[in-house]
Amino acid sequence: MAEFTMELNDEQKEVRDWLHGFAANVIRPAAAEWDEREETPWPIIQEAAKLGIYSLDFYAQQFFDPSGLGIPMATEEIFWGDAGIGLSIMGTGLAAVGVLANGTEEQIGTWIPQMYGDVNDVKVAAFCSSEPDAGSDVAAMRTRAVYDEAKDEWVLDGTKTWATNGGIANVHVVVAVVDPELGSKGHASFIVPPNTPGLSQGQKFKKHGIRASHTAEVVLEGARVPGHCLLGGKAKLDERLARARERAKSGGERVKNAAMATFEASRPAVGAMAVGTARAAYEEALEYAKTRTQFGRPIIDNQGIAFQLADMRTQIDAARLLVWRASWMASTGKKFESAEGSMSKLYASEVAKKVTAQAVQILGGNGFTREYPVERMHRDAAIYTIFEGTSEIQRLVIARTLSGMPIR
Repeated sequence: MAEFTMELNDEQKEVRDWLHGFAANVIRPAAAEWDEREETPWPIIQEAAKLGIYSLDFYAQQFFDPSGLGIPMATEEIFWGDAGIGLSIMGTGLAAVGVLANGTEEQIGTWIPQMYGDVNDVKVAAFCSSEPDAGSDVAAMRTRAVYDEAKDEWVLDGTKTWATNGGIANVHVVVAVVDPELGSKGHASFIVPPNTPGLSQGQKFKKHGIRASHTAEVVLEGARVPGHCLLGGKAKLDERLARARERAKSGGERVKNAAMATFEASRPAVGAMAVGTARAAYEEALEYAKTRTQFGRPIIDNQGIAFQLADMRTQIDAARLLVWRASWMASTGKKFESAEGSMSKLYASEVAKKVTAQAVQILGGNGFTREYPVERMHRDAAIYTIFEGTSEIQRLVIARTLSGMPIR
């Protein structure tokens, strides 16, 4: 088992610097344009693919880094460049994690490459869990998957919402109800292959932030997928449902559902996104405070500004520590016995909102305009306390884990 360390090795530092260069030279200059256009930045994704950043190989190298720091380090640098473009580049990873967390080796080898495409024809993927009436309350999910035994097919019906890359994805990973009586324990994940009849894009959302990332509804109307598209396979599903029914009768321990397994694995990565955005805003505010003069001196000479910057940097470093700890624990197979994954996501997302707001304040009127990037960063940061589990849900998860009580 790899020991936890805050020191990146030479190879990791080389990757970090390479990604930082891409973020500074390719992502940053294009960020304002794609934020205004509110469109998927395909040329930027294509450039990332040409360099090997947007690829299965790169994702796998970082995901299987024995230190656990590959994904959070890479994510922080890309989101330092821009959160909207960053999510367009990294958003496919959530669907990939869904397959890695629940799929067989054959499914992993078959579908994850199709999520990325290749250098000449880049693709994206979507993970579809939330619904109009089922966000934090996953037990309220209504999308159904019914098995047609005669044809060995699953028939999916329902509407998903808030899906990153929803409708434009080559591969969709959809969480659906297979046994309504079991609530959240009766869920399963399905691959919906490219060009499946019955899958369409619904409403595309116009958002407050991360506007370069495509977010839309996904509508499933009698969408039929082959039996082998059930992640993990039917035998494993039947076994899991049988255990859940027995435990429900005896009041035994909870069984994790497919969506929760994916979110648990990805929460530290969301924390890393938040750290990247917070760090970017802090650096902008620091440079501005050193060069902006009022009353004959740089504004950083004022304790009111200097102390804010000191707190901002301290909180960012603390958030990174929590993210790296959770990432190392996940990589080395250590259980989140105190909900460390939720802790990292909760703290980092709250820090991102606070730090970006302070950056706007330090820049004053300039910070309120789109001439300076902190305005965009502040809008982008709002999403971190909302998606993949709100801050309130993270606190609930942490409290339940610490107490062992079914807190409501």
